[in-house]
Amino acid sequence: MKNRLLTAAAALGVVALAGCGGGSSPLDTSTPSAGGSAAAGTITIGSANFPESALLAEIYAGALQAKGVKVSTKLNIGAREVYIPALQDGSIDLVPEYTGVLLQYYDKTATAVSPDDVYAALQKALPANLTVLDKASAEDKDAVVVTKETADKYHLTSIGDLAPVAPKLVLGGPPEWPSRPTGIPGLKKVYGLSFKEFKPLDVAGPLSVQALKSGQVAAVDLFTTQSAIAANGFVVLQDPKNLFAAQNVVPLITKSKADPTVTAALNAVSAKLDTPMLAGLVKQVEVDKTDTATVAKNWLTQNGLA
Repeated sequence: MKNRLLTAAAALGVVALAGCGGGSSPLDTSTPSAGGSAAAGTITIGSANFPESALLAEIYAGALQAKGVKVSTKLNIGAREVYIPALQDGSIDLVPEYTGVLLQYYDKTATAVSPDDVYAALQKALPANLTVLDKASAEDKDAVVVTKETADKYHLTSIGDLAPVAPKLVLGGPPEWPSRPTGIPGLKKVYGLSFKEFKPLDVAGPLSVQALKSGQVAAVDLFTTQSAIAANGFVVLQDPKNLFAAQNVVPLITKSKADPTVTAALNAVSAKLDTPMLAGLVKQVEVDKTDTATVAKNWLTQNGLA
């Protein structure tokens, strides 16, 4: 998606931020805001407003600190429409990202699907002052999720199976979904889905999970690494037409801050991080309620990166 007016983006961020937050961080030196320039000589790390992003930001921060890099964090800034402008204006220098959705943010016409193709296209689509470092094999995709009862009632196994019944169902998702290519427009374009109503919730957080459990929505956007899916017996609908392209975890960084020390430290994190491992770390935060900074520190230590 292209950048929108910052006033509208800020409003989106406030709405989303109210719905879902990550753990607090001992590295935090500011409130969860995109305002203010990053300090000279410091890598300021931001995150989106959901626990996995905050956790990855903590991992990046710890890995950089272990190499003597001075860091600060601004966690839970908001949605992509808020933190990308923060990168562009220098409020932050680094943020954990996901290759497929980031590519679609910059290129609505992108057609790449596989991890390598998406990564290659993303490198070409980024503005001149930003770059991505090595992608991890760890992947976390958006998914359209329903309860087992709904799946059984309507015989649902894939997103396309919703087409005949969507007009009488309520869809839930993040506030940005009505305009994102992988949200409502993509569901209509790729699968021909027109829902009765859209209910704005949080970014695949507790509001979304509760809305699905309680029947406020019949289908909702969640992330594939979320522990709530297995814990509640939810059904992830298959995506045979690849509405959701490869979503590998990748550091997005201001190019001028990606010196050899920073690059090596962050690439080392990506080399160690795979999908089952990421899902396990997210479970520690979401289910076990362990602070994100503690989970990050333990993982870095266990993998020789701290």
